[in-house]
Amino acid sequence: QVQLVESGGGVVQPGDSLRLSCQASGRTFSWNAMGWFRRAPGKEREFVAVRSWNGANTYYADSVKGRFTISRENVKNLMYLQMDSLKPEDTAVYYCAAAKGFVETTNPDDYDYWGQGTQVTVSS
Repeated sequence: QVQLVESGGGVVQPGDSLRLSCQASGRTFSWNAMGWFRRAPGKEREFVAVRSWNGANTYYADSVKGRFTISRENVKNLMYLQMDSLKPEDTAVYYCAAAKGFVETTNPDDYDYWGQGTQVTVSS
């Protein structure tokens, strides 16, 4: 059974940092692009970041560029999202996802597997 499990969410203050982790199991995703999405209360799910299978390409939403960093440890089937300088508008449930192929994509329809999500709340 293929599973993606996120961890690392929590409640932090503006300006703080968090690192989210995504552990994949059931198969290897070394050859797949993997990404992070989020859904804020009352809003649609939105793309956050994606990293290609070999790390050659990464893309970020404009709203997080320069503050968030996506990384992977393919050998361990792990993916991370380092989030710095957090803002209240970053409050959302964050989801990791594995793409159908190796091409990095921002379209959620191109992702086959999704985690259950982890809550990130940024509040003073």
